[in-house]
Amino acid sequence: MKAQFHKHQKVWVESVGAWAVVEKLTPVWAKGFDEPVRISYDVGLGREFLAHELRAEEADETEGDAAAGGDWRLMRARNKWQPPEECAHHPYPGTFPVVVTDANDWGGWRTPGAEYDRDPFKIEFQARLISTAPKLLALIRELAEFVGENTEEAPPEVMKMGRAANALLKSVAESPQAPTPESGLGESARKTA
Repeated sequence: MKAQFHKHQKVWVESVGAWAVVEKLTPVWAKGFDEPVRISYDVGLGREFLAHELRAEEADETEGDAAAGGDWRLMRARNKWQPPEECAHHPYPGTFPVVVTDANDWGGWRTPGAEYDRDPFKIEFQARLISTAPKLLALIRELAEFVGENTEEAPPEVMKMGRAANALLKSVAESPQAPTPESGLGESARKTA
């Protein structure tokens, strides 16, 4: 049996529902065979996985993400503030979600340990939502373009969704402006200081 994944390769772990990186390959050898009879993969999630539990990243997935705003992915980091016995109520004991938004696994989103421990299922949901944001943004763009090109034929419900999509795109594209003294925000901030 030949290895289907290599060290440092990004893979989708189906049972966890998250991206991970192969940290170590563990071949199992049997006497009389020239190749390993089984290979398991350590992806840093507390147990080893077999090849059928993992999926390699496809080229077209990353191209779509790059066009939508980046290759955001959900990874799991080891929980350093609690041993796994103390966090058995977590969905994935011993780990917590980290959304990375940079190709070098820098930057992104993570939550403080105490907040994760308070409501781990809420934080897991937020991590999945944030990691899919570029794809959701691409879907909203497609919807807005479709409605813009088909205003005559689109049903009223679709037109309503198109207007909402345009409003969301506008709110994402606009940069917030710093408060000015004329807006009154600067004045109130000075009074409280």
